[in-house]
Amino acid sequence: MKTENTVWHNQQISKEQRANLKQQKPALLWYTGLSGSGKSTVANAVDALLFKLGCHSYLLDGDNVRHGLNGDLGFSDEARVENIRRISEVAKLFLDAGLVVSTAFISPFASDRAQAKEKLEAGEFIEVYIDTPISVCESRDPKGLYKKARAGEIKDFTGIDSTYDVPENPQIHVKTDEKSVEECAEQIVGYLMAKGFINEASLQSA
Repeated sequence: MKTENTVWHNQQISKEQRANLKQQKPALLWYTGLSGSGKSTVANAVDALLFKLGCHSYLLDGDNVRHGLNGDLGFSDEARVENIRRISEVAKLFLDAGLVVSTAFISPFASDRAQAKEKLEAGEFIEVYIDTPISVCESRDPKGLYKKARAGEIKDFTGIDSTYDVPENPQIHVKTDEKSVEECAEQIVGYLMAKGFINEASLQSA
């Protein structure tokens, strides 16, 4: 529900001007995958590589956001929907600033990912499917969450007793059980270069 008695104020500096100043095109790398699939690890490696190249980027990590902006939300289906709605709005603001943004969230529902995409201009939403078998995710289990979910201590756990909608046509398909973290990061940054979102030569000469 939108707040009443508010008016949208246009800004003097446009999104295009901000992006041109940074010599890049705004993009949203939307990482999705099961818990333990490697979303945050890969997203951090990509962010570090982009920084090394001179790119202006920012990473919105699922756990970090739940410490502040979304600290009032649980993990029910309704709360997950609101979690993604909020973060997609924040990501859009970062894109308006001309950045390459990464969001590392499970975001289990295809409908929510579609809504996040609809908020952006055509081509800006890049779905990155971190495709890791649940057996591998469970063997990693860095937070001990799968063990608790199997024991019934955690409810609504994605992949166990809550649905995960596998992306049908992700722009980038990453298999962390077949590649190193560095190779995964290079695959994603390579896509950004191939599609013209960033240009290594122009960034490094800036």
